[in-house]
Amino acid sequence: MPVNLHGRNVLTLDDFSGAEIRYLLRLAADLKAANRAGTEMPRLTAKNIALIFEKDSTRTRTGFEVAAYDQGAHVTYLGPSGSHIGHKESMKDTARVLGRIYDAIEYRGFSQHQVELLAAYAGVPVYNGLTDLDHPTQILADFMTMREFTHKHLSDVTVAFVGEGKDNVAQSLAVGAAKVGIDMRIASPRRLWPEQDFCTHVKALAQRNGGQFRLDTDLEACVRGADFIYTDVWLSMGEDESAWGERIKLLMPYRVTRKLMASTGNPYTKFMHCLPAFHDTETEIGRLVASEYGIDCMEVEDAVFESEASIVFDQAENRMHTIKAILVATIGS
Repeated sequence: MPVNLHGRNVLTLDDFSGAEIRYLLRLAADLKAANRAGTEMPRLTAKNIALIFEKDSTRTRTGFEVAAYDQGAHVTYLGPSGSHIGHKESMKDTARVLGRIYDAIEYRGFSQHQVELLAAYAGVPVYNGLTDLDHPTQILADFMTMREFTHKHLSDVTVAFVGEGKDNVAQSLAVGAAKVGIDMRIASPRRLWPEQDFCTHVKALAQRNGGQFRLDTDLEACVRGADFIYTDVWLSMGEDESAWGERIKLLMPYRVTRKLMASTGNPYTKFMHCLPAFHDTETEIGRLVASEYGIDCMEVEDAVFESEASIVFDQAENRMHTIKAILVATIGS
């Protein structure tokens, strides 16, 4: 059955079927190949896209800007202080203004409710560039990268997320995995597990689509046989730094190390991270954590991050290709 995503919002992968997700991945792969070959055809000529960023970004901003440019569209960047949103103007009113001027809107911010309001009132496609609950464009890039680094179908892949179970990337990955039939596991301290309603929902999705979902405190059991080990930062953007001490203590046993990678028993296991990653002391935060807590890395040790098993920069590049697929599928000619 043909897939038509024209005019659709991309707020969460929970709104998409497995077939629709696979369609976007195929389109992204085709667009990437055309870009590399110099044969890419612009399908967004004269389109205008607003990029709302309440949270700063590297990959999401550059991904949207370059994807739009490659396809002939124009973008307007509205940074944390670049509009009246929340100060003088509600999201509802902002949506009704921008929807009359732009062909689509991207939003990256703190609240899933805000991106849903934007979508409800804009009248044009709205894309979630990250919220407290979801990160759909990241997960599409992750799936694209997995397909590039394994001979298996996605439905035969095993992914282990290690760290905070209620992390927005972990939960988005779990939903997407359940939609396409992946064997998805989360290894996390019990205090950081997702809500039971979420787990019940994901298990039901997985069962319906031939996948599996496992949540456990047993780190080594969760990663055994994994094709991919995935982790994220231990403290998200916007969280109070006073929480670092407790979070570090909770998650130190869940750091991705060379020993953990080897414990999969799979010599082809790849390491994944949505970035930025605290794997050394070459950043301001890395130096601060080293000074305060006496550790030279947090969620992943540098030896893993810089190893041949690490595919984190392939993920980063693929953000642009999957974002381009979303733009072409939803507003392309």
